[in-house]
Amino acid sequence: MTVEINGQELKLPQGSILEDAIKVSNAPYKKGSAVGILIEREDTRSQASVEYVVKTSKGEFKIELLDESSPSSKRWVSVFKELTDVPVRWTSRDALAFGPFATDMEPVRGSTDMERFTMLFGAGGGDAANTHIIISKTKHASEYGAPEEGVFARLISSKHVLSDLVKCDRILSVEPVVEWEKAGDHISTTDLSLKLEDGSKIFTYVEIEMDPLAPEGAEFFFAVTRDGTFHTDLSSTSFISDHRFQGELVPYENFEARSTGSVFVRTVGYGAGKLYISTDSRTSSIMHSVIGHVVKGIELARMVENGQKIMVESIPDQVMLLGMTNSEAQEAMSAEGIEIIREGYTEDDGYIVRQSPSTTIEILQERKVTVQGVDPDMLVTIELYDDLAPKTLDFFRHAVGLQYNPVGVLPVMMTYENTYIFKAEKPAESYKEIFPENTPKMTIAGEIGVTNQAAKRAGMVGVKTTDDDLFGPTGERFSNTNIIGKILDVEKLRHFKDGDIVYILERSKEE
Repeated sequence: MTVEINGQELKLPQGSILEDAIKVSNAPYKKGSAVGILIEREDTRSQASVEYVVKTSKGEFKIELLDESSPSSKRWVSVFKELTDVPVRWTSRDALAFGPFATDMEPVRGSTDMERFTMLFGAGGGDAANTHIIISKTKHASEYGAPEEGVFARLISSKHVLSDLVKCDRILSVEPVVEWEKAGDHISTTDLSLKLEDGSKIFTYVEIEMDPLAPEGAEFFFAVTRDGTFHTDLSSTSFISDHRFQGELVPYENFEARSTGSVFVRTVGYGAGKLYISTDSRTSSIMHSVIGHVVKGIELARMVENGQKIMVESIPDQVMLLGMTNSEAQEAMSAEGIEIIREGYTEDDGYIVRQSPSTTIEILQERKVTVQGVDPDMLVTIELYDDLAPKTLDFFRHAVGLQYNPVGVLPVMMTYENTYIFKAEKPAESYKEIFPENTPKMTIAGEIGVTNQAAKRAGMVGVKTTDDDLFGPTGERFSNTNIIGKILDVEKLRHFKDGDIVYILERSKEE
C-alpha cells in the first residue's frame, strides 16, 4: 500500500502500522507526541487567491495579498503564472527588484511608503512596459513609479531568502497556495500500533520559521518548547494554544495579521504568555505579537486534540551558549562561522552565564557574540524533583530564570552557620502558587527548600550543608517547607558570602 508521511510518498506492506511508517521514512518524531492521520474520502480542490509561494534560485518564500479587490492584487492574479525566469534586476539596502516585464499599470508620481517585507509593482522610468516587483527589506519611502494603491502584498514566511538573493538569481515560478477542502476521516493519536490504510496521509511534526522582526518572541518560543513539543492546552476552530508560560510578560514586537499558520503570543492582559498557532486566518491584534510562521505540518496543528502535545522544530535552531564551557561554545560557534568574544573568566573551563546579544536572531544577524564566563567554583549543579514538587518548581524556575535559560541566578541573601538563604530577584510568588508540597520529615544536607504559602516568607529558598532534624533548609518548620531538589556539589557553597550571586545549572538524572 501507499501512504504519505510529511509529504513523502512511501510504499509499505499491507497491514503496516504507524510505527512502521515512522521508522522506514526516518520521519521526525518525539516519543509521546501526537501524530495526525488523514484518510481522504473525497477531495475538493480550490485555488486560494490570497497566498502564493514564490520559488527562486535561492529558495522559496510565501506572500499574502492584503486586499484581493485592489487593482494591484487583481493584476498579480492575472500575471503570476507568467513570472517564470524573471531575474533580480537590482538589490539595495532597502529593497530588491525582480523584472522587467510588461503590465497595464498606471504609475503615479511621488514616493511610496513601504513597511518592511511588503511588496508593490513599480514602473521603471514611469513606463508600464518596464514593470518590476519591488520587495522592501526595511521600512522606507522611495519613488518606484508605483500605482496609486502602492503596497499590495507582504511576505509571511522565509523572509531570510531576501538577504541571499543577488543579481544572478531569479524567480523560477509562482504557485498559489492550494487549500484542500476534505470530506474524510482524520485522527490525532499517540498509538503507534495503529494499522494504516492505503492512501493515509501522516503528519508527525510542525516546523516553524521564526520571524526576524520578533527576536524576543523567538526566545520565548524556544523556552516554551524547550522539550521539543507544543502542549495543546486548548484547541479551537481557529487556533491551538500552549499555556505553560501563562503569566510571563513578553514584549510586543510584530503587528501582523494572524494568517493561517501564524505563531503568536499574547503580550498583555489576562492570558499573557499564552502561545498560539493559528489554524485559520484572523485579523491583527494589538494584544498578540506574531513571532513566527508554520512552514510544514499545519495539518497536524488542525488535528491535534486538547491535552495532547505535538513535536515542533524551528528555523533557525536556538543559539544558547549558557551552561556551556568557554571551549565548548568556541567550538560550536566556529562551526557556524560566528565570532565569539570571551569576557569575565576566559579560561577554557569557565562556564558561560551570559551572552550578548541575548537573542538568536540578533546573533545570527551580527555573526558575533560576547560571552561572560565564571570560574567553575561559582556555578553549582542541581537536580530538581519534578515528580515530587511540580507546582513549586514552576515557581522556582520562573523566579530564578531557568524557564528561559539553562543557567539560573540566585542572589545570596544571608548565610549563618551551615545555612544559606537566597531570595530570587524575580517575585514569581506574586503570580505562582506555592502550596505545601513534598514537605520533609528532616532536612538532608544539600537539599533545596522553598518556603511555602503557609508561612509569611513564602518564596524564600534555602540550603543546609549538614542534616537537620529540627528545621527546613530555609529555617522554617518542616510543614512550611517544600523540598524541590538538591545541589550536587554542595561543597562549593563555601565560596559564597552575603550579597554574592550563585549561578545554578540544572542537570537531569540521566545526565
